[in-house]
Amino acid sequence: MRLAAAAALVLLYAAMCAAIWLRERRRHRAQAAQAQALASAREGVQPLLVVYASQTGQAEELARETARLLHTAGEPVHLCALDKLDAALLARSRRALFLASTYGEGDAPDNAAAFQEACMGTSAESAPDLSQLQYGLLALGDRQYTHFCGFGRQLDAWLRARGAVPLFECVEMDNGDPAALTAWQHHLTQVSSLSELPAWEAPAFGPWTLAARSHLNPGSAGAPVHLLELVPPAGEAATWESGDLVQVCVPADLEHPREYSIASLASDGRVHLVVRQALRDDGTPGLASHWLTHGAPVGEAVQMRLRAHRNFLLEDNAARPLMLVGNGTGIAGLRSHLRARAQAGAGPNWLLFGERNAAHDFLFKGELQAWQAGGVLTRLDLAFSRDDPAHKVYVQDLLQEHAATVREWVEGRGAAIYVCGSLQGMAQGVDMALTGLLGPAPMAELVRSGRYRRDAKLTFDVGQGT
Repeated sequence: MRLAAAAALVLLYAAMCAAIWLRERRRHRAQAAQAQALASAREGVQPLLVVYASQTGQAEELARETARLLHTAGEPVHLCALDKLDAALLARSRRALFLASTYGEGDAPDNAAAFQEACMGTSAESAPDLSQLQYGLLALGDRQYTHFCGFGRQLDAWLRARGAVPLFECVEMDNGDPAALTAWQHHLTQVSSLSELPAWEAPAFGPWTLAARSHLNPGSAGAPVHLLELVPPAGEAATWESGDLVQVCVPADLEHPREYSIASLASDGRVHLVVRQALRDDGTPGLASHWLTHGAPVGEAVQMRLRAHRNFLLEDNAARPLMLVGNGTGIAGLRSHLRARAQAGAGPNWLLFGERNAAHDFLFKGELQAWQAGGVLTRLDLAFSRDDPAHKVYVQDLLQEHAATVREWVEGRGAAIYVCGSLQGMAQGVDMALTGLLGPAPMAELVRSGRYRRDAKLTFDVGQGT
């Protein structure tokens, strides 16, 4: 019986891997067919480059919509991520549009790091001559960060230094500002030499019902954390993958939707969000977080839409061992992956999670311990930084403590690493710890191959709020 059960488990896992392989193969074929169609709109005309550098997927989404509009208008387009663009292709091109997000405090997104190192990081003597290139640039950012549109501005300066000629001044978009999007579309009519382009098809918000809200950390010395459960609009078959995001429209500020990681699966039938109530510097509550955790009535509608987060999906990593690293409300994105792994019977899985106090801040304690007991979690390592004030421990410290195991999982087992949580402190500390343990070159390869993926955000709520 044990042998039969083991064989059945092996067959189930093999079937899951085969299904993932077939799904990814179909997706790659569909993307190749789309790219070929975009590039062949006008025979004999060099395609216009549309290049994106995207961390959470917004720049990629806008780039695909840009390419669709230009293709519809008769322009051949070559669409690609920045890390797929080499200096030779760029030097041959005559026109290009760049859509560039910024990761953290001015850094390049993960899918632009290779280009930044290989092209932008070279000496002036070896850098390509781009005097033949005309380009436009949409830089995406958030003014809550010190270096607003930092990477977009770096890319703009580099292109100018290499002799490229701007078709128009760089358009800077603050957190999805619709005025900047309108300006970008206006410039597209100039680039395409046509008087009018089809309407921009942004995904619509829908009335999701706030079905339940619960307090996850009562008694905590930190800010309250709530679990929100939202049901899709009546008659809508909402689908998403683990790692995806939602955008929520707050009634008091309709111009700037807020993004949150989804903590559930589509098969759960509800979107789960983990939201911490944030305070501004003056002590007043953050606009969005306060409304979601206290103001929005249970049973009423919340205007929300799903958004794919390509850089944080499992994709090819679904068949690999997973190391999941996070803190605080970052547990949301990691929980969705663990629920997917539990549903598929996939592993091994290692969660390293940090919060303030074990007594009050062990978010989803029962669920995580059940997964550990049932084998979904091969390892569960926890860092509660306020339990021992004299010896504060954070998740990056856990990586150092278990250095040999980290190397064995990454180098020996081929594990993928997913990091979700606060940018300041945790994500930066984790990146430094991993680089110290594995080395800069192997870390760069993990990024390039998609085995190191990050979803890290600022955790304060200022200005319009988050």
